Amino acid sequence: MEDIEDLLIGNGSGSPPGFRLPLNAVGVNLKKNKNKPKLHAKQLSETPISSKIPGTQSDSEYMAGQLSSFGYSLSDSPEEADLWLINTCTVKSPSQSAMDTLISKGKSAKKPLVVAGCVPQGSRNVKELEGVSIVGVQQIDRVVEVVEETLKGHEVRLLNRKTLPALDLPKVRKNKFVEILPINVGCLGACTYCKTKHARGHLGSYTVDSLAGRVKTVIDDGVKEIWLSSEDTGAYGRDIGVNLPILLNAIVAELPSDGSTMLRIGMTNPPFILEHLKEIAEVLRHPCVYSFLHVPVQSGSDAILTVSPNVADLFFLVLLVASTYPVTVIPAAMNREYTVNEFRTVVDTLTELVPGMQIATDIICGFPGETDKDFSQTVNLIKAYKFAQVHISQFYPRPGTPAARMKKVPSNIVKQRSRELTSVFEAFTPYNGMEGRVERIWITDIATDGIHLVGHTKAYVQVLIVAQESMLGTSAIVKITSVGRWSVFGEVIETLNQINQKSKSVEKMLSEEKCSPCSDPCDSCACSGESEPCACGPESCGGQSTLEQSDVLQNEVLREDQNRRNLIGWLLRKRKNQAQKMVENGIASGSQKKQEWAKGAPEEWGVVDRALLGGLIVSVFTTVALLIHLGFKTMSSK
Repeated sequence: MEDIEDLLIGNGSGSPPGFRLPLNAVGVNLKKNKNKPKLHAKQLSETPISSKIPGTQSDSEYMAGQLSSFGYSLSDSPEEADLWLINTCTVKSPSQSAMDTLISKGKSAKKPLVVAGCVPQGSRNVKELEGVSIVGVQQIDRVVEVVEETLKGHEVRLLNRKTLPALDLPKVRKNKFVEILPINVGCLGACTYCKTKHARGHLGSYTVDSLAGRVKTVIDDGVKEIWLSSEDTGAYGRDIGVNLPILLNAIVAELPSDGSTMLRIGMTNPPFILEHLKEIAEVLRHPCVYSFLHVPVQSGSDAILTVSPNVADLFFLVLLVASTYPVTVIPAAMNREYTVNEFRTVVDTLTELVPGMQIATDIICGFPGETDKDFSQTVNLIKAYKFAQVHISQFYPRPGTPAARMKKVPSNIVKQRSRELTSVFEAFTPYNGMEGRVERIWITDIATDGIHLVGHTKAYVQVLIVAQESMLGTSAIVKITSVGRWSVFGEVIETLNQINQKSKSVEKMLSEEKCSPCSDPCDSCACSGESEPCACGPESCGGQSTLEQSDVLQNEVLREDQNRRNLIGWLLRKRKNQAQKMVENGIASGSQKKQEWAKGAPEEWGVVDRALLGGLIVSVFTTVALLIHLGFKTMSSK
């Protein structure tokens, strides 16, 4: 499974919300540039403004990085490229269809082809892959070898491996502020419709130390968001004797003290987090962790979700011997290993324990055996929780899976159910009540309209703002001005680094904390306008929000003005305020001269300063002249 944030939502193309971009394709130029390799990656279609997060997956970034480090440039033009590299996903059937189309075009253009990802790993013997080089999902660190051999005219297939690829491979990030960090490969599930496990194998987890070390490295590189990536985040560590809370706490300990880098936990299925809900909730409350989790439910009916152990054995017997013993109809069930009530427990617990918690989920419409009653239960579940993000897909049979051999629901019914659930979901207004609220956001991307920057609140609500690109990679306090269906719009009140520059005392307070003041530190209640307690507690926030600290500074200035009401004091304060303003301008422009002014270096005075000083000097000389004149007049009278 991929993360829901990499799906399109409301793309205006007629496809249902959450339709997946199936794969990435790049062209590799054979000619090497010894000075500075040039790399260009291209997705099959552009990501709209409403997409939660545009970008490529971790495997694509690692492969691009290795090719770039070896001097290859990646081209946007397929015609000019010397080789085509296609990275695929096996979750849904459209990915394989798109792969087939690209392979056909590449063969027609007589281009050498390399196909990577889950599709060739799980379906290596399909006809379309004949004469094509293949890179397995655990062999991405050898993509350069495969490309070079393919360019020589050889067909290479690297699929099997016993060790995990290194985490420190060269990497080219689609978004330089976002690190997609794989914490494990494979999964422990046995879903009857999914081929991911067949492609990626059993669970294999990276060690806690290696992942924490990678986090420290990417933070030094300037990364502002870390996304944990996994087929099932909740299953992490069960193969090496640790668990997800242990990993999360180790990663949080590496996050910088200024709150500049946020952590986003990846997709997790319900079974493996049920026993750790309180520990996970504690991590999600941390001010440097987004209060957001993607938990797929897939159906609101236990009859569709579960399967008895003996039927599960039958399912995977079919998987192993399907080519010899064809089966036309077997009992329908997903074998998801949890019930609807257990899913509700996950959602209810996290919502109760984590202020502002946002849950995203997935639904498959028209799974084999789904009745009108089953579908009605799914609709009622979605209506009950009114999730802000729901990825709705129609069932696609994956060749070789047990579900592919089940009796299918008629396609017209599947489409009708998908449209009905989509209408229900799109009628929700999850962000009503946010208008007028003040939120902290982290800004990491440019919207596809080229006008707005994209930021997220701590609850991972997408906020669009009009601001300079220099704000990318920063955090800011914004006021929500309007709300839409997929995102909200905000107006920047202040960037936090500017606020922190206003006083060394504020900077000192922030440096003493492990993380910055909480996002949404005193989250306003939409109905009452009252403040709720800070999620991380007064100790973590220093007892004050950033805005409150700014107010304290302003009050101190006002008291100082009241105590110094004379011309000299006013002039000195005027001078000090102008110097401070020059510091802030210097931060924005990087001007060294303006920063030297703030440090006390000599600089030319402004017109106002000269006029004030001139007036003061004239006043002093006039007073002295009058005193001298009075003195002479007194003496002459005597």
